[in-house]
Amino acid sequence: MALFGSNMSTEVGLRLLLSPLGSNVVTRTACCSVGIVLPVYSTFKAIESKDPDEQRKWLVYWAAYGTFSVAELFTDKFLYWFPLYYHAKFAFLVWLQLPSVDGAEQLYKNHLKPFLRRHQARLDQIVNFTYGEMVKFASNHETEIQIGRTLVMKILSSANHVVHEIIRPGQRPANGSAIEAPPPELSETSDSDDEE
Repeated sequence: MALFGSNMSTEVGLRLLLSPLGSNVVTRTACCSVGIVLPVYSTFKAIESKDPDEQRKWLVYWAAYGTFSVAELFTDKFLYWFPLYYHAKFAFLVWLQLPSVDGAEQLYKNHLKPFLRRHQARLDQIVNFTYGEMVKFASNHETEIQIGRTLVMKILSSANHVVHEIIRPGQRPANGSAIEAPPPELSETSDSDDEE
């Protein structure tokens, strides 16, 4: 019976995903899950397993995905109006990852690698200039960055206390500080007990 339920939910999920008249929210969520969430976890596993082939596979995927994201940044405002755009995007993201076709490797070898090799010298100049400007900016604004960092840390600490108070009202979080004295009423009763 459980097997029937799982097949039914899979069928419903596929119908929602592939329905041309359905909401783009489902398809966009699927794109995010397939394009980012699953690869992040797979990349984590590849890094932790220390398998160079898996690491290379996911580096190539991220290079292909990054290139696609940059292209989509400029074209998304026009393309999302086309019917089935997110369905095509979903299919493309699946194609990038499928081991049987190895789409990311194909995209990398046939298009991305030749383009980057052809423009490598100019891209290196741009990257070096950008890093240099970032270092200058950071050193020129070190005080402001430190103030901003301190402010963000205070906000996060306050938010943490608020969330803790919502989750566990009345309990003080253990912060590793020194041992506190007992409340005053307890210390007075213990003194009077000692006198008798």
